[in-house]
Amino acid sequence: MTATENIDAPALETQIEDESEVLDEGEVAADYLEELLDIADLDGDIDIEIRGGRTYISILTEDADTSLNSLIADKGETLDALQELTRLAVLTATGERSRLILDIAGYRSDRADQLKKMAEEAIDTARSTGEKVHLDPMSAYERKLVHDVIADAGLHSESEGESTRRHIVISVLDS
Repeated sequence: MTATENIDAPALETQIEDESEVLDEGEVAADYLEELLDIADLDGDIDIEIRGGRTYISILTEDADTSLNSLIADKGETLDALQELTRLAVLTATGERSRLILDIAGYRSDRADQLKKMAEEAIDTARSTGEKVHLDPMSAYERKLVHDVIADAGLHSESEGESTRRHIVISVLDS
């Protein structure tokens, strides 16, 4: 059997089509965000990255430039709204729902580091006390990041509460 006989042609075509759709999604989103930056008279470089079939778009600026902070706001609320608007722009242009992630000035990556530390402290507390640990409310995206850290540590977590009070509860798995 030759190397080419091992390739599943339909699967390869599907993968290429999926990556092409993700690239189109990224370009539509980048165009939308560039126009937004122009309207707001803000400077920023847009970086598109594809990871695990998901589009990650970052708007970056020089280290000392804080002009993009107005697009983040308190606890990333404006950033979340811009991410949703960008997803809607992609939906309108492509007819496909988008799961893209928007980061501005490194806010999401910095926040991910904070959430990981917070989760690790809560994991230590749950292990040492054997009691459930309730975390502060956070967005769905942030909860997903924390759930992943908890699962990697071998503990159980679930989301409880409604709307803006939705939070994670960590518990030690019964053996």
